[in-house]
Amino acid sequence: MLTASSVVYTFAHSVTYVTDNILKSLKDIILLSGLDPGVYSADRVSYERALATWLGGQWLTRVVLELYDPRTNALLRRWDIDVVYAWNGDGMFFTDTDQLRYHIAKAGLAPSTARYRILMDTKSGRPDVAGWSSGATYRSTAGMVRQSLGSTVEHSGLGASAAYWRNI
Repeated sequence: MLTASSVVYTFAHSVTYVTDNILKSLKDIILLSGLDPGVYSADRVSYERALATWLGGQWLTRVVLELYDPRTNALLRRWDIDVVYAWNGDGMFFTDTDQLRYHIAKAGLAPSTARYRILMDTKSGRPDVAGWSSGATYRSTAGMVRQSLGSTVEHSGLGASAAYWRNI
């Protein structure tokens, strides 16, 4: 029989595991897409704080990485990491880095002039996190199609599924 303290500990461990692996996935997408990791590295602590806070309270619904052309502001590619809260406490964990790497290679390198930004969708009522605001707007995905990768990260039912948007 599970006690309340072991369930809380396991959930806290799941939040840490999923946070770390979402951040690693974002870093891999940035690096393997040929982008400069400087912006990511400079803001990593802020990303980690927001992810851990909002995952822990089950407010986070999606993390979005937009790759865009800074001259036109047009979306070039978008990566979505959808959060799944299906707590089961079974202790299972995995991160499918091979699947992610395959699809990053399939999507191809971003143009050398491309820039990126990371956004997070949250449910209403979420607490504020320093450096983050609500109501960010996304660049249009018109003329693009979403390719789902399926489950990418999981620990005891807390997980994330990845997808990317590409031109038709």
